[in-house]
Amino acid sequence: MSTYVYGITRASQKLPGTVEGIGEPPLPVRAVRAVRLAALVSDAPAELKAKRRDLLAHQRVVIRARAGGPVLPMRFGGVSPDDDTVGAILAERQEAYLERLEALVNRDEYNVRAGHEQDAVLHRVLAADPQLIARHQAMRAAGGGTHEDRLLFGELVARAVSARERADTALVEEALTPHAAEARRGPDSAGWLANCSFLVDRDRREGFLAAVRALHEEHQHLRVQATGPLPPYSFAEAG
Repeated sequence: MSTYVYGITRASQKLPGTVEGIGEPPLPVRAVRAVRLAALVSDAPAELKAKRRDLLAHQRVVIRARAGGPVLPMRFGGVSPDDDTVGAILAERQEAYLERLEALVNRDEYNVRAGHEQDAVLHRVLAADPQLIARHQAMRAAGGGTHEDRLLFGELVARAVSARERADTALVEEALTPHAAEARRGPDSAGWLANCSFLVDRDRREGFLAAVRALHEEHQHLRVQATGPLPPYSFAEAG
């Protein structure tokens, strides 16, 4: 039977006791050890689907394991042919995995997404460009202007908003990166101009979260959402 992998830890750290993994009924989790590493695994279900129950079970195993020390969490769906293959991979990549585990000691991931408050950002881009203000006022004085006038004005505003989005993405990264050990950009996310993950020392958490709050307080055209602490999925591999 194939082997499902939840995460990788140092063999020396305390691993959780009885833990139920994915599957219906839930499959027991065990450790595969190789030299100085251990992988938390279970049998893989015959049909592996991203059901909410199994996603939560995967997350639960990773969180339980992190109580004893750092864990390289695997994304949901990681399957290996068997335990022997898992052990061989651990032995082959031992130094790289140990180095990455050391980088995760007493650190958590925070995901930060930032978007624009639409009315506020439109006001901001208009206020920052006297030519746009003048064009807008002229159109209003002319009863709204011609169709061509409105099209051109809309294009100019869209360009200004796009430029503001790029500037604000950089602003978010520049404001938060100094408070984190590492930062990674995530995939584009609908409705958000920035989607970033930060690896934060636990003793610097309050400073990081204060910096997140300050972003909105100082730039009220931004809406900022921080989620965490999370297992460091975005930092399981070296950047």
